[in-house]
Amino acid sequence: MASQDQPTATQLTQVQAAIRALLRQPTYDDGSAGPVLVRLAWHSAGTYDAATRTGGSNGAGMRYEREGGDPANAGLQHARAFLEPLKHRFPWITYADLWTLAAVVAVREMGGPEIEWRGGRTDFTDDSRVPPRGRLPDGAQGAEHLRWIFYRMGFDDREIVALSGAHNLGRCHADRSGFDGKWVNKPTRFSNQYFKLLLANDWKKKTLPSGVEQFVYVEEDPELEAGEEGEKPEELMMLPTDMSLLSDPAFRPWVERYAADKDLFFDHFAKVFAKLLELGIRRDASGRVVNEENTEDGYRSAPKKSDTATAPGDQGPGQVGHEAAPLKEENEKFQKRKEGAKL
Repeated sequence: MASQDQPTATQLTQVQAAIRALLRQPTYDDGSAGPVLVRLAWHSAGTYDAATRTGGSNGAGMRYEREGGDPANAGLQHARAFLEPLKHRFPWITYADLWTLAAVVAVREMGGPEIEWRGGRTDFTDDSRVPPRGRLPDGAQGAEHLRWIFYRMGFDDREIVALSGAHNLGRCHADRSGFDGKWVNKPTRFSNQYFKLLLANDWKKKTLPSGVEQFVYVEEDPELEAGEEGEKPEELMMLPTDMSLLSDPAFRPWVERYAADKDLFFDHFAKVFAKLLELGIRRDASGRVVNEENTEDGYRSAPKKSDTATAPGDQGPGQVGHEAAPLKEENEKFQKRKEGAKL
């Protein structure tokens, strides 16, 4: 549906309240949809290529198999499904705006900083503008891979480390990324703990049954006597890309600064995440989005999809339908990587 050029402040206030209300999800992961909503926005924007000015947060291309089926996006069907009741309640909002706004609200509700957000993104009407796969980070790689991915989007070394701080939130799943576990003890609270643990712990390389390598640390419970039975603490983990932040001489100083100064990290993260969400968006002096697809069709909200994360019905030519099966198939291939990271 086509409507006004931008959502109004009153409309957005209602959507923000609805997002806050849905964050608590007792049966999902650690009881919150917040972390996976942040990942949804991150991946929707992280396809941007500054040289070709393609990709980015406009269009909500993940609705289409060409982008939604990228193995790097495995599991994000859950985030999209969490937001479908809001799409039903507020049919005027575009998916592109809803996905990015949900992340900003989630970060704040989980104790993080206020992040500037501006609306006006439209939804693609077909998959012709969807960027190619392979533009998102591969956690099995090292520092040069991170630079290749993030420099393409226009970020520098400091911004790479600040964005990596989003790993304060959520966990990896073996049936999605191939990695398994959480980075910090409280993965639904936004903090600088990721940087503190990265520096403080003695991380050991571990090969998972799939052949994927990650780094792990088990925090011992000092209250348990030797030989005493008790609940075993859950392993914490780091990806090879996380460990490269320590070994790279340009990245490490920012890890150390953010570990020591939470306010500095929050300030830098808020600015760089706002920049991430604006990738691919062009605005005029008034703030109106002037991308070609926006000027052609206006603020166009795509039809609502299924409320479930598993087998939604087809919504039109090329649109994601029965998306869980192709995601699973691609992810199984993704998990077979056996090369270690070049740290």
